[in-house]
Amino acid sequence: MDDRTLIYEKSVAGRRGYTAGGTVKSELDLLAAIPNRFRRTTDADLPEVTEGEVMRHFIALSVKNHHIDKGFYPLGSCTMKYNPKLNDAAASFTDFKEHHPLAPCSSAPGILRLMHDLSAYLGEISGFPHVSLQPVAGAQGEFTGLLMVRAYHEFKGNKRTKVIIPDSAHGTNPASVSSVGFTTVQIKSNERGVISPESVAEVMDESVAGMMMTNPNTLGIFETHIKEIAEIVHAKGGLMYMDGANLNANMGIFRPGDVGFDMMHFNLHKTLSTPHGGGGPGGGAVGITEELEKFLPFPVLEKSDDGQLFFNYERSHSIGRVHTYYGNFANMVRAYAYIKTLGGRGLKRASENAVLNANYLKAILSDDYELPYQVHCMHEFVLSGSRQKKAGVKTVDIAKRLLDFGVHPPTVYFPLIVSEAIMIEPTETESRETLDGFIEIMQQIAKEAQENPEIVTSAPHNTPVRRLDETGAARNLDVCYKG
Repeated sequence: MDDRTLIYEKSVAGRRGYTAGGTVKSELDLLAAIPNRFRRTTDADLPEVTEGEVMRHFIALSVKNHHIDKGFYPLGSCTMKYNPKLNDAAASFTDFKEHHPLAPCSSAPGILRLMHDLSAYLGEISGFPHVSLQPVAGAQGEFTGLLMVRAYHEFKGNKRTKVIIPDSAHGTNPASVSSVGFTTVQIKSNERGVISPESVAEVMDESVAGMMMTNPNTLGIFETHIKEIAEIVHAKGGLMYMDGANLNANMGIFRPGDVGFDMMHFNLHKTLSTPHGGGGPGGGAVGITEELEKFLPFPVLEKSDDGQLFFNYERSHSIGRVHTYYGNFANMVRAYAYIKTLGGRGLKRASENAVLNANYLKAILSDDYELPYQVHCMHEFVLSGSRQKKAGVKTVDIAKRLLDFGVHPPTVYFPLIVSEAIMIEPTETESRETLDGFIEIMQQIAKEAQENPEIVTSAPHNTPVRRLDETGAARNLDVCYKG
């Protein structure tokens, strides 16, 4: 019996859980304003229930879904940290919520000041002198950065067609490269899980527009040859792009702008604490060097001679808008509140604790699961379920079994360069007790895989919905509600 059946079974004619206009007269006035051609001739097939029953229905649905406020969420490369409710409260201030983006700048000095200061804070964290807050997702930040790469080379008169990408790159990188008209050149990580300067030198020539790197990479390993790689790319006229999705390992420790990167995007919704998942909301701010400033998407927030902030649309070399208005402002408020709350020392501490938590889990779990790269990890690490696969238990089975314990599974089967990959990112906001509980669960599943594999391969057992045909669901989408 599905949830729709349950709410309809509670329906009793005449019960109401809403107030449209406050009075019968106002409701009649509302109906009178609807032209006859738009009026229903039959009643809608909707349940008639009280407000209390409606609330219980949706609360029951909400606790069936997993979220960070409900339990541990070690989804690799997603940084599912706890999001302080103080940040949400700040983003909900009435003056923020109700201010129209087309209102004159003179009516929003505080809003513009917040955006100006946030850009400066992000610049200090990353080492880039200019930051655009306009992109509203990490992938859109990549798209924006690569548009500026293309504009830079066109301005220089260079004919560049390729972008170098490591095999440990985020999955959105090659898609972003293709979306702006470049083709990808993939290079392999070495036996230590990082990119060697020699592998870059082999493919770097005057047809290459630049190189995209994620640091730490998706193996959770810090790229140790950035300076040498940047020198190779720059010597041939290319640009260095850093995917900042894993910045949660770097804050206050490593600044990409100081070691040869020309640009990077931030994930405000990951590193800087905005609730995310299910496709949004996002924030993909982009930081760039002085040389690329002329290509920023317009309008650019600037200061007039008298110190007033305003949006400048007169940007002849700009790549243009990449989003309606100026970005996801609520996410900017959350990021601003997060930075102001923690301060520089607190941001560094957050990254240090994220790295500590990941290494703690890695050191213990590597006794029961394969560890492909025997090196110090950063904020996340990748195990392999290859040992369990020999007993007939695949990584997807391990992920499903975790659901029985109220834990969201890690990222599985990514990065592609690790067989039966299990990518785990605990973040800095989880306690020692939570980590120890997760360790016990993973150890139990490893034991079950050897002694009672059927209990793992048939999982989950106690979730509202049992194992789904995910391949069929992906190929035969049905996202329409049918009353």
